[in-house]
Amino acid sequence: MIPLLQVEDLSKSFHNDSGFFQGSQLKAVQQISFTLEKKKTLAIIGQNGSGKSTLARMIVGITKPSSGKILFKGQALNFGDYHYRARHIRMVFQDPNSAFNPRLNVGQILDAPLRLVTKLNEEERNKRIFDTLHLVGLYPDHANIKINTMSASQKQRIALARALILEPEIIIADDALGALDASVKTQLTNLMLDIQERLGISYIYVGQHLGIIKHVSDEMLVLDEGRMIEYGPTKALLTSPKTEITRRLVESYFGHILEESAWSSR
Repeated sequence: MIPLLQVEDLSKSFHNDSGFFQGSQLKAVQQISFTLEKKKTLAIIGQNGSGKSTLARMIVGITKPSSGKILFKGQALNFGDYHYRARHIRMVFQDPNSAFNPRLNVGQILDAPLRLVTKLNEEERNKRIFDTLHLVGLYPDHANIKINTMSASQKQRIALARALILEPEIIIADDALGALDASVKTQLTNLMLDIQERLGISYIYVGQHLGIIKHVSDEMLVLDEGRMIEYGPTKALLTSPKTEITRRLVESYFGHILEESAWSSR
């Protein structure tokens, strides 16, 4: 059976044009391979500078890979295929305040991708906007509200709505919940799980908040200095890490390596 998403030996190097190492190549991501199935969540973790965001940006099509392949339902994705990829893979960024034009209202923000990528008429676009607002726990009237007047929780719901508006199969969340307060974090985590259950969406969650990752992810991929050092079921990596780096990440968050009983109340 062909995976929904298949990443094969994906690498990215950046050319260093300044400093002592001028002319050298910075290997940001090195030969990463993994698969993602429908209705599953993969978490990508690692310390700052490990290559997490670069990997996510290559998958969504923002950054051009240096080598390797990305296949969606067995079809190779090519850098620059924005219209095709936007229909299938979308991204929710960490900071919603910098993700939106503050002069726009919610309806304009959600209408923009529909105008760019679909052939829906105005009535069809409005229906899609209202349906998507409802899906993320907001009301049609929110379409008329300026984005810069909304709370952090509402902005992150709009960011999720913008990712959902084109009905993609995969959403990449780049630490989209990590900076929110605990109650809002719980609300939005449960909302994402509910949407996954209802629509069959797959997620790639990029971040360091292992509490969220334990709750939402099926598999986990650990990066260090651009290399994949562990990859497997989330429970296995949190209870029996194979590398010292993964062990330190788990212990620094939970205070200890987890036991099977940590999932008993889930």
